[in-house]
Amino acid sequence: VQLQASGGGLVQAGGSLRLSCVVTGLAFNDYDFGWFRQAPGKEREGLACISMVAESVHYTNSVEGRFTISRANGNNSMYLQMNNLDPADTARYYCAAPLWCDATWTTEWGSDRYNYYWGQGTLVTVSS
Repeated sequence: VQLQASGGGLVQAGGSLRLSCVVTGLAFNDYDFGWFRQAPGKEREGLACISMVAESVHYTNSVEGRFTISRANGNNSMYLQMNNLDPADTARYYCAAPLWCDATWTTEWGSDRYNYYWGQGTLVTVSS
């Protein structure tokens, strides 16, 4: 299983970026997916999840209202549109699966019941 994230870069505060994640090695349409990030010196945190046909999306408090998760099953791809970026959003961003995308995931994304596949991530740097 490979999850290839891309689209990171350097952006000024208040700017936007769109991250992409291409998934190979599993039946993309059969899985819920999520985005995570890890800032320097901090633990990885869950950000957003999306169900198999995007009927369910959920966000953690830190990004709700600014970030939008989406997917294109025909392209085995998932996306994260990030708006109004802040220097606190500087981190390496990862896509991951499998998970169950429901409201519970927004608080339990770090639970031992999830055994995620991880990609290498993409670095987002927000300057002030």
